[in-house]
Amino acid sequence: MRCDGPSTDVPVIRLESAADPRLADYVGLTDVALRSRAEPQRGLFIAESRSVIERAIEAGHSPRSFLMEDVWLESMQPMLESVGAGEGGEVPVYVGDRHLLREITGFTVHRGALAAMHRPPLPTVAEVIDGPDPRLVVICEDIVDHTNVGAIFRSVAALGADAVLVTPRCADPLYRRSVRVSMGTVFQVPWTRIPQWPADLDMLRDHGYSVAALALSPSAVPLEEFRPAERTALVLGTEGDGISAAGLDAADVHVRIPMAGGVDSLNVAAASAVAIWALRHGRA
Repeated sequence: MRCDGPSTDVPVIRLESAADPRLADYVGLTDVALRSRAEPQRGLFIAESRSVIERAIEAGHSPRSFLMEDVWLESMQPMLESVGAGEGGEVPVYVGDRHLLREITGFTVHRGALAAMHRPPLPTVAEVIDGPDPRLVVICEDIVDHTNVGAIFRSVAALGADAVLVTPRCADPLYRRSVRVSMGTVFQVPWTRIPQWPADLDMLRDHGYSVAALALSPSAVPLEEFRPAERTALVLGTEGDGISAAGLDAADVHVRIPMAGGVDSLNVAAASAVAIWALRHGRA
């Protein structure tokens, strides 16, 4: 049934059952393996929280629907009106109580709202890596933890790297957890998937890039001694095993973060922040 909410003039759809077929985009959001396959195939991604949804819309992403509790309608009204939500049913606004939303999604929705967004087409690698000098591109090789992917994007945005490339087996940057941890910066950082890994590193070299692998190899240069090229691609490896042997062989140089206290390495997300800052600082 469609009716007006108590605190907004935007028409909303009040939910009575978690089995409503119109809610298919939001069902089982905690099932990572299933959603990571299904969302790209269905051409959607889920944005969580008012601030993240706002960043997505500001970046030009189009919502297909919203899901929230009544309490968030008033604060969300300007955003809903800006995209014509509720008008003609083209961008429906679904409203239910907290218990019903938890039954639908599999978790307590306490960050304001969810939005199912249309997934944009990815740019080509050439479109992402080309641009004014200097350039620092971060490559995520097979990083499978969505939290790490989101944190890397946040570091890229905050510390001034220019773009991200993800390998075919890397976790989806537009998965809900990645987007949330990135604080929506995944929408402002240019990124795409690199189709052939590591063969497509030759494409980066054709565009003037030197490839630096962050690794613990014996030949790795300490970051404070490394002077990056005007165009540098920094490769980060998967959790646990690090960069693959093929990835290491394809790199032009190996670099490392000097460690103390008997610690051999940092989490990949923390390492990304240190390395990005050091490479940017090294150009100063």
